[in-house]
Formats: sequence, C-alpha cells, structure tokens
Amino acid sequence: MESQSFSLAEHDRAILYSYVNVAEGVAEFLGNFCEVVIHNLENMDHSVMHIINGHLSGRQVGASISEVTLSFLNRMMAEPNLNHLYYFAKNKRGETFKSSISAIMGDKGNIIGLLCINMYLSSPISDLVHFMTPSESTKQENISETFVENTVELMLHALEEAKKAVYSNLAISSSNKNKEIVSILYQKGIFNLKDSVVTIADHLGISKNTVYMHIRNMNK
Repeated sequence: MESQSFSLAEHDRAILYSYVNVAEGVAEFLGNFCEVVIHNLENMDHSVMHIINGHLSGRQVGASISEVTLSFLNRMMAEPNLNHLYYFAKNKRGETFKSSISAIMGDKGNIIGLLCINMYLSSPISDLVHFMTPSESTKQENISETFVENTVELMLHALEEAKKAVYSNLAISSSNKNKEIVSILYQKGIFNLKDSVVTIADHLGISKNTVYMHIRNMNK
C-alpha cells in the first residue's frame, strides 16, 4: 500500500514545530531512559521530524513511522474523541517500554502529527532512583512550591513570603520595606496577573499609585 503523503499549511507546520520545546522539556524531565518523538504526518516514510534519546530505539530524524504507531493513528482518526492512548511493548532486544501517543491537532481539528513518549522500563532501578533523587545542586536551591485555588490566593501567598523575607532583613530600612516587597513580587511576575496592583496595594495599606511608582522605578 502506498504511504500517505500530503502538504501541511504553514500555520499547521508552525503548530507542529511548536511541540519541539515540549518534547525537549519532557525528555529532560524524564531523563535518558525516555525517548520522545515528534512525527510529522506529511510523509509517513520519513515522519520522524524530531527525536530525543533516539539511541534507545536506534532511530533518528527522517525515520519512518512504525507499524504499531500507524495502527494507533488510524484508530484515533476513526474515533474523534480518542486523542491519546498508551500501551506496553517490547522491542527486538526484548526490552520493555511504556509508550504514550498523543495527537497533535491542526488548525481545522485534523491530526497533523504525533507526540510519542517511550519510557524504557528495563533500565536498572538504581539508575532510575538516582535520576529521580534531588542532586546536591537542586537541594541548594531549596525550592518550596505551594499550589493554590486561584490567582488571588497566589498573590496573597507570594505577598506573605515577600513580607517575611523583607521584615527579617534588618538591612532594609522601614521606609524601603514596601518598595522591596513590590520588587520581589515584580521579579516573581505577580504583577502580570489581573488586578494584582490593586490587591497588593490594599493588603500593604498603600495606594495603587505607589505600587505603580515602585514598578516604574524598577524599569528605569
């Protein structure tokens, strides 16, 4: 049977290439045990347009779509509500891996590509544990993350953290404390949120114009 071949519109190709950063981020997060592939369905004979950790399967850019991936693609095309799925499989070397296939949708709602994640489970457990354990460098960052219900809660939590940092710093004079608090919140991107200036001003007991003044001074 002749392989599928068609030409994508420029905006659809832009959508497809926007997934490269996603693929790179997923691969970096999951480590060397995970192969991440982006398929461009313009040409099934050379569908692999981007691949990270291709040594796991022996593939590289320009490789063909696999028979299993093609069969799942046909299934997703036949079932409109099926846009992603996963399965377990073994390669020719007998290595077990868990795979995820997600459809990349075009501007008109058609499937233009696939994002595939293959996690090789035959890797030594000790290596997996070592990768998932924080290193000394990450421990030094001492990152604490709090998940909130809405942006107002996010603002107020960030404000409390900034106040703790500023009020505990004896080198910051009383007259500059609000300025430093606004500076910390600005660096965290809090003022990109809707109504953030009013919310922060109200809880600091200052005018929104004062908050705007501190922000303007930081941009000079």
